[in-house]
Amino acid sequence: MNFIEELRWRNMLHDMTPGAEEVLNSGKQRAYIGFDPTAPSLTIGNYVQIMLLSFLQRSGHQPIILMGGATGRIGDPSGKDAERELKSYEELDHNLKYQVKQAEKFLDFDAKDNPAILVNNLDFYKEMNVLDFLRDVGKTLTVNYMTSKDSVKKRLDTGLSFTEFSYQLLQAYDFQCLYDHHDCKFQMGGSDQWGNITSGTEFIRRNSGGKAYAVTTPLLTKADGSKFGKSAEGNIWLDAELTSPYKFYQYWINSDDADLAKFLRYFSFKSKDEILSLEEEHSEDPRPLKKIFAEEITTRVHSKEAFESVQQVSEILFNKKASQEYLKAMSIDALKAVSGEIPCIKIDNSILNNHLNIVDLLSEKTSILSSKGDVKRALKNNAISINKEKLTDPDYQITTEHLLHGKYIMVENGKKNKFILETM
Repeated sequence: MNFIEELRWRNMLHDMTPGAEEVLNSGKQRAYIGFDPTAPSLTIGNYVQIMLLSFLQRSGHQPIILMGGATGRIGDPSGKDAERELKSYEELDHNLKYQVKQAEKFLDFDAKDNPAILVNNLDFYKEMNVLDFLRDVGKTLTVNYMTSKDSVKKRLDTGLSFTEFSYQLLQAYDFQCLYDHHDCKFQMGGSDQWGNITSGTEFIRRNSGGKAYAVTTPLLTKADGSKFGKSAEGNIWLDAELTSPYKFYQYWINSDDADLAKFLRYFSFKSKDEILSLEEEHSEDPRPLKKIFAEEITTRVHSKEAFESVQQVSEILFNKKASQEYLKAMSIDALKAVSGEIPCIKIDNSILNNHLNIVDLLSEKTSILSSKGDVKRALKNNAISINKEKLTDPDYQITTEHLLHGKYIMVENGKKNKFILETM
């Protein structure tokens, strides 16, 4: 696999410095991308860069993930209209440890010939005092050079602290350290990082007399022009606790048809021939192809078990013929996912130890229906189900035996009104 050609056909190449392609084609190279741990998890936006490193590794080169233990404490002004709010060191350290675990899931750190490498840039600075930094780092670039970068120019009118202004120096010095100690000649990133990356190539030229290169990807936007990686609820996280596998899967299923070709190129490991063939096969109706893609990325980001759980959730929410046996066979993770998609009502486990009939449960303990009379009418009309079992008897007793996995009870009032009871 030729790395640059792979990026070209996937429309993932925005720009590169002269000579980059020739050097990459000359033999195995090392390239890095930096990730600042300012959030509790990596997002799908970060995953664009993870995919870039993955394609690099699959092309026979060696990827380096640089975690911003130091730069995360400063804040990158790129793409920001205002000063970032600084995170505490404890929060950043916690985020970094978790993001390292996530990164280790997506790249091969045990590959025989080109294992991925993990570096923390805090190691470059933790023994350096401010005078050393100003003499050894700050002296390299002029203020005129630094203010010519878009990430700085755009903030000069609205205000830019010296803290964020210095970020460019830190990122440039990172590149030099990786060049000097890891023989890393390439830095990659989104197109908004071009200024910071080329500052690094200039650093290396001035301080080491070497030649380094930049490769950037376009900033991914959706067909309607909105920012990629956001949903109505906010960020699409790679952490199952922040964005459930079900919501993650649904993000792709509900995406605009016009975005599918772009998503396949950025996020699928299928080959060019496979993708083009699938697109031709499903040109009239892209919905089956969306499902193929959504399964691939959900399985990779979460797990095969998580995807199977997603299928279970979809079945129980949307298939009117889903059986009582199917519900009882669902995993606790699938039921937890269901509780995030339909109204979830917390109830005290102790109330099920006493004699509690269906009328009291639905009218007094949960307010699913507003009165006992409403419950009795619903029962008479065959509208009430508990765990997919139709009920008609107002004296029917609800006990702990109805709990699925000792925790959940599913209640349905008619075809569309579904609730999950969760005991505490």
